[in-house]
Amino acid sequence: MPAGGFSVSAPSGVEFEAKITPIVIISCIMAATGGLMFGYDVGISGGVTSMDDFLGKFFPAVLRKKLEDKESNYCKYDNQPLQLFTSSLYLAGLTATFFASYTTRRLGRRLTMLVAGVFFIVGVIFNGAAQNLAMLIVGRILLGCGVGFANQAVPLFLSEIAPTRIRGGLNILFQLNVTIGILFANLVNYGTSKIHPWGWRLSLSLAGIPAALLTLGALFVTDTPNSLIERGRLDEGKAVLKRIRGTDNVEPEFNEIVEASRVAQEVKHPFRNLLQRRNRPQLVIAVLLQIFQQFTGINAIMFYAPVLFNTLGFKSDASLYSAVITGAVNVLSTLVSVYSVDRVGRRMLLLEAGVQMFLSQVAIAIVLGIKVTDHSDNLGHGWAIMVVVMVCTFVSSFAWSWGPLGWLIPSETFPLETRSAGQSVTVCVNLLFTFVIAQAFLSMLCHLKYAIFVFFSAWVLVMSLFVLFFLPETKNVPIEEMTERVWKQHWFWKRYMDDDNHHIVNGKLTGASV
Repeated sequence: MPAGGFSVSAPSGVEFEAKITPIVIISCIMAATGGLMFGYDVGISGGVTSMDDFLGKFFPAVLRKKLEDKESNYCKYDNQPLQLFTSSLYLAGLTATFFASYTTRRLGRRLTMLVAGVFFIVGVIFNGAAQNLAMLIVGRILLGCGVGFANQAVPLFLSEIAPTRIRGGLNILFQLNVTIGILFANLVNYGTSKIHPWGWRLSLSLAGIPAALLTLGALFVTDTPNSLIERGRLDEGKAVLKRIRGTDNVEPEFNEIVEASRVAQEVKHPFRNLLQRRNRPQLVIAVLLQIFQQFTGINAIMFYAPVLFNTLGFKSDASLYSAVITGAVNVLSTLVSVYSVDRVGRRMLLLEAGVQMFLSQVAIAIVLGIKVTDHSDNLGHGWAIMVVVMVCTFVSSFAWSWGPLGWLIPSETFPLETRSAGQSVTVCVNLLFTFVIAQAFLSMLCHLKYAIFVFFSAWVLVMSLFVLFFLPETKNVPIEEMTERVWKQHWFWKRYMDDDNHHIVNGKLTGASV
């Protein structure tokens, strides 16, 4: 099926003419600021929840447990309302993504990003001015709505506007901005932790910077040719296609997109169509990638990095400083993915990272099992450095693999008629399991103690086996040729690609029932 607006190829497999134009680069950078906002939200909560001023105002019971020596090191932060502060964002995002699917399809990618920016700005105002827990949670819910809309629209926008040969690298700009947002949040927390008693307000309020960038970006970027053509604005879509391709020779590609749009319009129930047999490989892979991404344990570490390091006996400043280090590693390692994803391929990055993540988490579990008891004073300088190094090793491998590729692969494998619905399911599943991990991690840490890293490493082993046997390579394959060149060639998924599974009846596309 034709792609969403990036360098589509002729049926013969010859790429259509397309230059890497400044408008493509600028539009992608501006759109990817949605990732900056998402990353800041992920990173800021862990640092804020480790600040005594914040805990004293909203979670005094947690502060008392933190200051008492009687409580187990692993259980000081085990508090459901505190976890709800972090996780409510993702539950709201899960709900919002269903509405975002409609706006992305009917109103366009650009307008959906604008709606996300407005939600972010209002949520920041509520959080920065919060006087009670209710205001705090409302602010997080509004931020979650922004996350739902941004995560729906931005990856689609990036996949549809980028030329095929750099599609992976440009799409990973979203994930790169997520990591920059996390680093920015850790740096802010490190500075505001010394400002009493309102430093936490500054941390939460500075989220307004990426929120404003996303909103301004959405005002100035152009919508994708696919989105415009899909909504019947053919002349405008053709003009935009010429601008982003840097050539007037766009007629073959334009015709491909128009035909794809015609087929997509005949699909009246995209979610129902998503369940049909021929779409099952893309759906299964998209869902499992989101589940696996969360069960690497990455969000547990990135949400609660300062809290985690505090638990291990680091002092407050040292825990925030260590979180900054892991944030910087996260950014630099994502750059590795931007460079290598279209060179070495998706599978190689995922498999290599699986080995690295497994070994580093097992090492962390062994150190904690030996050195951190319920009431030990601290980890010891040498062991503490080793834990930070192992956490950085884990974060780096995730950042060039499961982090960006968990979003990239689903966005480039769904055909146009199910792409919006497929992206909605992808975001929904991701946010559902992000919510589960965010809500459960501190309780799991209390009950499992060091074995929580054994739990996550076992998942890493399972997901690496899945990649080895079931995930096909999609490097440099135009989206409209995925069926012929990827799914029909795969040893397992080809059984779902029987041509008899879909055909035209009375001018309408039909499909086999599930």
